[in-house]
Amino acid sequence: MASSRSKRFLPMTVTFLEMKAKPAAVPPPHPSTKIALLRAEKPPVHFYRYLYNTIGEPYYWVDRRRLDDSALASLIQNPAIEIYVLYVDGNPAGMAELDFRGPHAGLLAYFGLMPEFIGKRLGYYFLYHTVQNAWSRAISTLLVNTCTLDHPRALPLYQRMGFVPYSREERSVELL
Repeated sequence: MASSRSKRFLPMTVTFLEMKAKPAAVPPPHPSTKIALLRAEKPPVHFYRYLYNTIGEPYYWVDRRRLDDSALASLIQNPAIEIYVLYVDGNPAGMAELDFRGPHAGLLAYFGLMPEFIGKRLGYYFLYHTVQNAWSRAISTLLVNTCTLDHPRALPLYQRMGFVPYSREERSVELL
């Protein structure tokens, strides 16, 4: 039986970036608010979904939404996956997910801020410390990708941190 609902796709350009050495970027000043960056060790699925869905919804993050709870738990609780949560005044303000399952490379799989914390000069601070955490591992390359559906300042922020584009692809995302 054919589906009465047709699939919808949104086109995008994906830019792939790499960093071949720990950056010499100047540490950002500490924000004037109460701030903490904590690793979420084996995060519960519901907490991860809250972060992923709230941060990613405006940018069409859908990959992890397609996973059932068991598959998602297996992924995010893998010892080679590190999830960091940025807190501001005790509230979750951002999430970074580092994936070290590949040999000699780390992947900044997800990075973003909660909508109410965008524009508060936290992105560079959070990215700087996420990159420092990644380079504390024995890696030779740190990878990230961004696309034209992400926040317009994402690509310039990655480049400011020292990531260099090495490829671009035209793709599309299937909307849920």
